[in-house]
Amino acid sequence: MAAAAAPVGAVCSFSPRECRFFAISSSDGRLRVWETASSRLQHEYVPSAHLSAACTCLAWAPPGGRQPPNKVQDGPQRKKRKSEAAEVDRQLDILAVGTAVGSILLYSTVKGELQSKLDGGHDSRVNCVRWHQDTCCLYSCSEDKHIVEWNTQTCKVKCKWKGDNSSVTSLCISPDGKMLLSAGRTIKLWDLETKEVYRHFTGHATSVSSLTFTTVKPMNENKPFDGITGLYFLSGAIHDRLLSVWQVRSDRKEKNAVMSFTVTDEPIFIDLTVSEVKEEPVKLAVVCRDGQLHLFEHILNGYCKKPLTSNCTIQIATPGNDGDSTPKPVPILAAAFCSDKQSLLLVYGNSLQPIIEKVSLNTMESHICLIRDIQKVLSLKTDVALTKVKTPVVNSDTKVLVPGIPGHSTTVKTPASGKEKKKNKRKPGETGESIEERLEALDIDVSKVKTPGGLPQTDSFAVLLVQGLESNDAEILNRVLNTRKDNVIKNTVSRMPIHAVIPLLHELTKRLQGNPYSASLMVRWLKSVFTIHASYLSTLPDLIPQLGMLYQLMESRVKTLQKLSRLHGRLFILVTQVAASEAVQDVTEMNQAAKLVYEDESSEEEGSDDEMIADKESDENWDEDEEKEEQSDEQDMTVEKEINGDSDLEPENESEEE
Repeated sequence: MAAAAAPVGAVCSFSPRECRFFAISSSDGRLRVWETASSRLQHEYVPSAHLSAACTCLAWAPPGGRQPPNKVQDGPQRKKRKSEAAEVDRQLDILAVGTAVGSILLYSTVKGELQSKLDGGHDSRVNCVRWHQDTCCLYSCSEDKHIVEWNTQTCKVKCKWKGDNSSVTSLCISPDGKMLLSAGRTIKLWDLETKEVYRHFTGHATSVSSLTFTTVKPMNENKPFDGITGLYFLSGAIHDRLLSVWQVRSDRKEKNAVMSFTVTDEPIFIDLTVSEVKEEPVKLAVVCRDGQLHLFEHILNGYCKKPLTSNCTIQIATPGNDGDSTPKPVPILAAAFCSDKQSLLLVYGNSLQPIIEKVSLNTMESHICLIRDIQKVLSLKTDVALTKVKTPVVNSDTKVLVPGIPGHSTTVKTPASGKEKKKNKRKPGETGESIEERLEALDIDVSKVKTPGGLPQTDSFAVLLVQGLESNDAEILNRVLNTRKDNVIKNTVSRMPIHAVIPLLHELTKRLQGNPYSASLMVRWLKSVFTIHASYLSTLPDLIPQLGMLYQLMESRVKTLQKLSRLHGRLFILVTQVAASEAVQDVTEMNQAAKLVYEDESSEEEGSDDEMIADKESDENWDEDEEKEEQSDEQDMTVEKEINGDSDLEPENESEEE
């Protein structure tokens, strides 16, 4: 019995029926199902939204687990014939396909069409899908931190709960079907009835990519078995070269791995034979990202301190051509144990047209290198043979137009016949034409190719850019990328070939990490690339890892923008205050006394002043008049006395007279 774990590198999976079929999703978004016995393409499915909803995970329905929908009959049922049972058995080959937009497709390999679509459960990328062994339920996990239980009969969500504080990346169902393993970075064991956590495990430093049980029965047969306690399961993580083995124990204290297997690179595909007997060792096949296959064989009997190394390593290489005798490695995509557990199914080559081969196991040798000539195997064979080949009759005056060098003014001559070729062959005693004569025969007008000032044109900029990216020539790249004209940058990016877009983005990302002056120039190129080639970039399934470095670089700089803005504002305030205080100190003291004072008097004030002056003058005149009147009265009295004969007599005389 073979149990395949969730793949990481290539999205692929073997069918559970003796690995009769192999499903793989290539980079072009197509789902292909190959027959392993004959290496023949059985089905090819192109989703309607394969460019935007790339396939992220695959899972075959278990044998006999899923019943065909809409075939429920009432009343007594007759016993089915063998042919009918085989037909129903073939109809159970359902393939669940998780997509990057959160939907799950159920593809029927018998009908060769999409059977149903599960929507409404996830809002983000589906990381893993797993079928239940006994019911028609399907479990899925996603980047939205949730686990969803689907009813494939009604295509609706049966239950949904939060699986972790971060994204849930892998799932695995226990052999008895009552427990569910889920993993993000930590591993949790859930009770499927109550949806509560039964056990916690430490997990890995990075996201877990694969989970699978390695035993179906506990090694200690003396204790009663509750269906889960005592079982071992295996886990692998991305960017981790250790596969950890965990044991479900009755006590909750032990949360660490009991043993580990070491490999040469990150595991991308895992397959194993489940141990059913205590003395039977577990056989493990691990395909790494570097294209090697590691085979392990070990009896799970408790704690092991040191990591276990592989018993055998398998590699595939080409024999080497006559011109180049150096063999080249061929990457292994997947591997699975056959039903006899003594042979392996190897899938190697590329994902568009993989090669499937059955190899017998020989773990006596520590390293095996298989020599395979891929060119012969992948040579295309035409089904219809060409019986007649008719050569068109070409006159001597006919001109053939072919792509050439700018400024090439001569016409291309028609190919000569066989007799003329024999005549034109140089004899041993004759001298051939010199290189100068051959160049003159080409008649290339160099003045038409040159541009004023000697600067290359925009079309040659695109050629130079591609040459610089392919040869990694810093001088050519500096000459092109240091351009400041937006029009030249836009035309260059629009005329460059598609295959050079990703290398250009990598080069721009590397230069963005350098001098800030060069970063300001690289931003203009990034803007043009994302504007012009956005449709091509959106079709790449591995766009996120390709642009991960650029995204992290931009995000780190954007995070510091707010802090820098605050610091700039504070420094600006400080600088302006210092400048203002220095300006105040430099100003000399001014004389505060006024040189000229002008008072604008109103008419009312003038009138009051005139009245005061008139009153003073009238008072003075009045006093003078009174004095004059007194003097005039005295004079009148004296005159009257003189007239009357009265004079001033002495007092004595006056008394005498009396």
